[in-house]
Amino acid sequence: MKTRTSSDSQRIYDLLLTARTADKVTLYFRDGRVLSGALVFNPLKGTGRVINIDHETSVDFRLDQLRDVRF
Repeated sequence: MKTRTSSDSQRIYDLLLTARTADKVTLYFRDGRVLSGALVFNPLKGTGRVINIDHETSVDFRLDQLRDVRF
């Protein structure tokens, strides 16, 4: 498994900050999960939630759980 570097974390953090205004985001988790929906991100805590109203799901996440963000 690839170890996370501070530049990886900074890239994900920057993507999440930018994605906060997007209508829909797709989060790619390090464990293989891929979730899409509306994004709620708290930059001070490095945590967030992705909400998919179509599937009626809401998943909390931490910055270190993500490998990529697309929007």
